[in-house]
Amino acid sequence: MDHYKILGLTRSASKEEIKQAFRKLAMEFHPDKHAHSSHRLKENATLKFKQVSEAYETLIDDRKRADYHIRYNNSYRNSTNNYRGNRSNYGYGGSTSIVNKFEMVLRFMTTRAFLLNAALAGVLLGATYAVDAGGEALWKMQNSGKSFEEAMESVEKAKAFDDKR
Repeated sequence: MDHYKILGLTRSASKEEIKQAFRKLAMEFHPDKHAHSSHRLKENATLKFKQVSEAYETLIDDRKRADYHIRYNNSYRNSTNNYRGNRSNYGYGGSTSIVNKFEMVLRFMTTRAFLLNAALAGVLLGATYAVDAGGEALWKMQNSGKSFEEAMESVEKAKAFDDKR
């Protein structure tokens, strides 16, 4: 479904043009305006109103509009590739798929959920490091001059001495 076609706009339409087209079509297809129409006409108007609303919501938001352009261009490119069959591209066009994949990964990495998970992982790693470093510092403070291995050897010697008695 081409949102621009639904609103009767070109791909270079400004936000103001999108708003004007939406208002005009929303008034024309609003379900309340067709309350006394036939059942079929009412359903068609409701469907058209939903399509117009979806198109407006997508195109008025810059981020959604960019996502729509990427998806629409990819689906158009895939449909033309299917039409052409197995003809070779002579090495052209391969970079666009890599760029699109990079854009998709970049979009994923900048989502709120990913960033929150990355921040949580960073906090957990930092806390683990702090606890480990703090434990070593406490050990050295309480047992100056001894390593853990030396302390364990002295404990083993003490146990062996107690067992001999």
